[in-house]
Amino acid sequence: MDNNNTRNARRRTLGLLSAAALGAIATTLPGAALAQAKAGSLRIGYQKYGTLTILKARGTLDKRLAAQGIDVKWTEFPAGPVLLEGLNVGSIDFGTVGEAPPIFAQAAGANLVYIANEPPAPLSEAIVVPKTSTLKTVRDLKGEKVALNKGSNVHYLLVKALEKAGLDYKDIAPIYLPPSDARAAFERGSVDAWVIWDPFLAAAEKQLGARILADGQGLVANHQFFLASRPYAEKNPDVVKLIVDELVRTDEWSRQNVKEVAAILAGQIGLPADIVELAASRYAYGITPVNDAVLHEQQKIADVFANLKLIPKKINVRSAVTGARL
Repeated sequence: MDNNNTRNARRRTLGLLSAAALGAIATTLPGAALAQAKAGSLRIGYQKYGTLTILKARGTLDKRLAAQGIDVKWTEFPAGPVLLEGLNVGSIDFGTVGEAPPIFAQAAGANLVYIANEPPAPLSEAIVVPKTSTLKTVRDLKGEKVALNKGSNVHYLLVKALEKAGLDYKDIAPIYLPPSDARAAFERGSVDAWVIWDPFLAAAEKQLGARILADGQGLVANHQFFLASRPYAEKNPDVVKLIVDELVRTDEWSRQNVKEVAAILAGQIGLPADIVELAASRYAYGITPVNDAVLHEQQKIADVFANLKLIPKKINVRSAVTGARL
């Protein structure tokens, strides 16, 4: 894409984001609330991968907001569920997670709003087994111990993969562990399989020789979402729009500079470049506003989790979007 086309694409995307996700907030708030965004701090939660991690490393958001007297504070989280717990209790204002965490958080009463999402990346998560495992198919998981991070994207992948294999969720023994603990259990043979996402997936493949039983292709979309606490989004719509602007710019730069992205991420997350390049090759680019189709997919996931009693009640996903989309 040439520079003019790139700029035009960015303008179109930002226009959509502003109108669809943020426009109603900006037009209904008084000038005093908008002025409030000119001072204070913005607290962002991020994980060891993805566009927010690249944005942090490049420092462009920090510079733009510093000019408005806003200090950006970055906090790393090991997985989406704990990131959204931080958002719910007010320790962060903005963050990115996969499909499942917002559903668990909303069911728990979190006051969050969807801002935007990335395209599907079904190859970026998978069910893996040790290289010496005798398990050959997902159906072979019956009665086996399967490690996963409860409430994360891979939770839905596991449900759908079992369903396709003719198994019920109760047919396996889920072991709920965060990524670092799950890898340790996987390495010592305490679990029979591990459901995990990139870059941990790429590391398991490259460093441990882990074998993929099934990835998300044909099973799940595996979107990544950008969310904010509703109070922050309502009080600071112009800041949220600026964040999205920088995310779109970073996303476009990343698409055209894959090796540089791999180098940045390798330094940020402490993994060798070849592992990060494998993960980056499965990444999806193109940040867009949440739309009806994506919300419909989110509602399907929420309904599945409610039926399996993984969340305590049914939820309406649309109640976690801005007024422009209700």
